[in-house]
Amino acid sequence: MKLVILFAVVAVSLAAPQSGRTDVRYAVILRLDNDIFPDGSYRQQKVIGNNVGTAAQGSFQYTSPEGIPVHIQYIADENGFQPIGNVLPTPPPVPEVIARSIQFNAANQQPVNPYRRP
Repeated sequence: MKLVILFAVVAVSLAAPQSGRTDVRYAVILRLDNDIFPDGSYRQQKVIGNNVGTAAQGSFQYTSPEGIPVHIQYIADENGFQPIGNVLPTPPPVPEVIARSIQFNAANQQPVNPYRRP
């Protein structure tokens, strides 16, 4: 009986999930593709073994079907794709009442102390 228990303990310990962590100082580049095209555009792909990301920035331009020149600058990083351009929608202006309320609240802030004694 003791032998069966011993084999069961050994089997359970060998079946335990192993740590898949690797040392971040030794990041393995699994794939690196850099393609530059004659029109100036490019494509860059990186796959790194330790899940460390990269950032890219650039711009592109074209003429829309309506004849409007479109120019977009962008940054792509851990926050995603962030374009800036002349044809992107913008939020509506803040109404005057709301702007005054924001100014009033900023000027009249009260200290918050959630750990007061009753």
